[in-house]
Amino acid sequence: MNSITSFQNLVTLTLYVLVSEIISTNSRTSTLWKLNPDRTKIIEGGSFYKVVSYREDQDPSGLRFITEDDPVFNIITSTVHLGRSWVKEKVEYYCTNCHNLKAVKMDKYGNSSNIDNVKDEVLDCGKPVNFTYYDNLIGILNRSKHPNVPEPQVALIFTKKSKRKNLQDFDVDALERKLKKAKREKPKSVQLYNQIGNFWRIKGDAEKAIECFRRALAVSPYNAEVLLNLARVLFTLQYLDDAIYLTRRSLEVQPPDKGAWQQYFTLGEILKAYGHYQEASIHLKHTLELKPGFEPAQIALKEMENVPTATLHIYTLVIIICLVLGCLLVILSSVDNTSDTEYAEVKIPKHFNRSATTRALRSFGLSQKHTRPKRILA
Repeated sequence: MNSITSFQNLVTLTLYVLVSEIISTNSRTSTLWKLNPDRTKIIEGGSFYKVVSYREDQDPSGLRFITEDDPVFNIITSTVHLGRSWVKEKVEYYCTNCHNLKAVKMDKYGNSSNIDNVKDEVLDCGKPVNFTYYDNLIGILNRSKHPNVPEPQVALIFTKKSKRKNLQDFDVDALERKLKKAKREKPKSVQLYNQIGNFWRIKGDAEKAIECFRRALAVSPYNAEVLLNLARVLFTLQYLDDAIYLTRRSLEVQPPDKGAWQQYFTLGEILKAYGHYQEASIHLKHTLELKPGFEPAQIALKEMENVPTATLHIYTLVIIICLVLGCLLVILSSVDNTSDTEYAEVKIPKHFNRSATTRALRSFGLSQKHTRPKRILA
């Protein structure tokens, strides 16, 4: 009996724990979804999801805030019935990488329109990637230490040909909103990463621009356009070795059907900064062959033509002087060593060596023997 009673108590305790857990758990299956009166769209019909009215007494159209509590519900509510099938619409108000609140204007049937951000989401390319093939470059390694250097001319990429001369009227905020919308539609696009990187070039934030280009290169390591944009960033920051390496790499992987005048122009600018005017002129002239009338290349060529060709570079002059002085020092030291050896060979012996003297005299046909004169007998 005792064993049966203890077993019953154990079963009762287990059931009590399970029931308490079920009651305390906020199950997603308890959500009530329903169709709108036209039976063409799924709408929320009462659940634990957080739906807050926003001054409905002043806005009869029904402006409501929808949070990111349940992504599944957001996906389902974007599905509408067309004909005999259910089709998913674009989820304008659903953000996959942020927890910001979105304002959605909805009618009485639950249809959404005129979406505005309540709180601006951050325009970035997500979490930085761990590795790319170009992380060994100094300019990329020091990306967190770069100063803020805006590049307003990058706005030419986002403008039409008819409006390229009026960069002062370029609306950076409108471009930011456009890129945020594109990010919500295609958050993992190499082209989008490239465009966001160019946006941060306009702003002057080199670190964010480099991170966007790194993310694009992690997906597509041989993208010529991304490589060139990254080279332009490092060239602006005066990392000339890194910039010329990336530009030449971009030129190598550039598709044959696309013109490479941008790569040649960038090479010309970098070589001009190096002081290699002859090679820079070759690349700039090639740029004008591929894109006739390109004004920046023409200006760069005129600047190099005004530089005197006979003028020696200061570093070249210093090297020549050092070489001449080094040669003179070597010659003088060799002369001193030669004179010392000659004086050492002509030393006078301290002791008179009779035998050596005798041999020397014999070599000249002389003899040291003294012959006594013979006596003459009377």
